Amino acid sequence: MTNANGRIEGIALWDGDSYRGASALAWDAGRITSVDATDAETGKAEFSIIPGLVDTHVHFDGYAGAGSVDWMTWPLITPEPERSIHVLAHARRAAAAGITTLRDLSGSSVQLAAARALEAGLVPGPRLLVHGAVGMTAGHGDLFTPPHYPHRGPVADSPDECRKLVRQWARSGADGIKIFTSGGVLSIGDKVGWRNQTEQEIAATLDEAHALGMLVAAHTHTAEGVDIALKFEVDSIEHGTGIEERHWETLIERNIPVAPTLLINDAIAERRFTVSDDASEKARAVVAERDRNFVGAAAAGVRFVLGTDANGIFVAFGDQLEELRLMKQVFGWTDEHALKAGTSDAADAVRMGAHVGRLATGKGADFVVVRGRPWENIGDLNRENIVAVVARGELVAGALPA
Repeated sequence: MTNANGRIEGIALWDGDSYRGASALAWDAGRITSVDATDAETGKAEFSIIPGLVDTHVHFDGYAGAGSVDWMTWPLITPEPERSIHVLAHARRAAAAGITTLRDLSGSSVQLAAARALEAGLVPGPRLLVHGAVGMTAGHGDLFTPPHYPHRGPVADSPDECRKLVRQWARSGADGIKIFTSGGVLSIGDKVGWRNQTEQEIAATLDEAHALGMLVAAHTHTAEGVDIALKFEVDSIEHGTGIEERHWETLIERNIPVAPTLLINDAIAERRFTVSDDASEKARAVVAERDRNFVGAAAAGVRFVLGTDANGIFVAFGDQLEELRLMKQVFGWTDEHALKAGTSDAADAVRMGAHVGRLATGKGADFVVVRGRPWENIGDLNRENIVAVVARGELVAGALPA
């Protein structure tokens, strides 16, 4: 496929902020050239157009083939060139479900290679953003690797090492940095409440990343972790389990986005997949705390955006649609609020709002044609109802209405 021009007329259009009525959408060379009102929804009353979805928190470095493998060891024993093909397979699968921009948190040269291939148009697919991790020896990121396995990702154990690793990620072309201010659920042998890095190390990472214009996303499951993330002015909170009422004012004042990753923690807690007893126990505790904290935070106006932690195993690429429905249910949102959290607001959260998340002249031609009106009923946004997906101006799934 090539970036040919195109036009759809007489179709209901929701532009990322509001319903525009019957409209005509035209695009050329990957960009929207016009969005105009039309007199009627000519022959397309069952269809509507919405912006492509944006998932602010995924992990692409996992097995994408048929059958099953050990999800933890597969990335360790599979050569990087082969893994990059699996990244592309995950990305294509996501695009087919209407997710046209995704941010990998804790990427590597594998994801960066796939992102460059997609950006160059070698393979039609979504936009990929990649953040490099800056964590400590025996921290959450490091403990995804068994203790005696010699080949490990980079870690940083002093303020100077943190600065150097940020600079190395910047040199490699990473879009941002991920830090850890608590332990995690699936990492081997740690505890959710463990401290990850000193405040001096975290301060150095934030200072260096922001000096280089890079966003910093903070993984945290504890109240203390949220304290630290806010103290050093991170750009987003990932998971955010420990958000308490005392954090609301700062989160709202700074408009900090929070990716709640609801589905994956539910899946691990309920053992829908094979996980260790330790991981399941940690997830149950995380879910219980999350359920106590999130409803009040959402009601107060804390900014939750679509972020799933999808890796193709615990949360599939395409389950983002279910995550939005769950966010609406848990937070008591309107359907339109949920759709904004997965489009325009999520795009703004990853500093892509000038390019995606809304349908307007000059923005990227990333959109979904769907049966129904998801801004009125988010349940209409399901895989069976997706008619066509266009990313970067190219048809990547389905067929456009005649």
